[in-house]
Amino acid sequence: MRRAAAPLVLTAVVFATCPAGVWAQASPAAPGPQGPQSTFRSGVEVVTVTAAVRDRRNRVVRDLKQSDFEVYDTGERRQIRSFDAGESPISLGVLLDISGSMAVGGNMDRARHAIAVAMGTLRPSDEAALYTFDARLEEVVSFTTDLDRIRRVSLEGKPWGLTSLYDAVAKAATAVAGRASKHRALLVITDGVDTGSALTAPEVSGIASAIDVPVYLLTVVHPLDHPGGEFSVLETDGASTATGTLADLARWTGGDMRIASAPAHTVVAIQDLFAELRYQYLVTFEPGTRPGWHPLEIRTRNKNLIVHARSGYLSGPTRSED
Repeated sequence: MRRAAAPLVLTAVVFATCPAGVWAQASPAAPGPQGPQSTFRSGVEVVTVTAAVRDRRNRVVRDLKQSDFEVYDTGERRQIRSFDAGESPISLGVLLDISGSMAVGGNMDRARHAIAVAMGTLRPSDEAALYTFDARLEEVVSFTTDLDRIRRVSLEGKPWGLTSLYDAVAKAATAVAGRASKHRALLVITDGVDTGSALTAPEVSGIASAIDVPVYLLTVVHPLDHPGGEFSVLETDGASTATGTLADLARWTGGDMRIASAPAHTVVAIQDLFAELRYQYLVTFEPGTRPGWHPLEIRTRNKNLIVHARSGYLSGPTRSED
């Protein structure tokens, strides 16, 4: 039974609770996430990694070949077995924070605008789903190519409740992983405050990395809390400890994070996300035989290019949930 306080009004039908299980340079020296704490199948025959590549001016790089890439698994060079590149329809899960903290400073209005921009940027061949979360995750609109279903959802009402941000990201990323599209991602729209998760950011990063779902975080804030200024997008380097943890979560999954306080920031961030998702590289290799978590590094021979890819994979016997 729902809590007595008035919830956020959603005119779309809530189908089911989702089942369990942007954009800065990834740092090769950053510590990797902890291994996933969910159940994964035993053994891995091949590992496929989705990678996006940018140049030093942050432009998406297209038309690279297999010979341009190098794969390092736990520091050991791996031979690339297959390679694919090009555009493909996108499967996008949108995860919206409706917790009480979103009621502060107009953040919910900024979040609604971000959803509208995202749906307006997708193509007819793409698909999307909408999830909301406070203390729990709910699937509001299941994956569909009828994007008007998401546009028609009313997000009017007063946000309330605790924020289980990390738990929601883990569950939603697992749902996105079930889509057949080569290019899939989770877009999280939040104020970046977590007050109720059982999982930590490294644990969530491990889960999303193991299933190859990049997480893109759009953190909405009041202009007074945005040192980047009215018309600029704040890069996450040098951010506070809490923001840095979220940025690490995104980068470890092959995604990234931006902070926005004005509509112009949101438009730039969403367009940047789709430019990266629309053209990606799929690199497949044989995994190592050692059971457990394997740190990964995907490089290009051109050292001036920046690769966004997940930070590792899980191999070996199934790890059961506690």
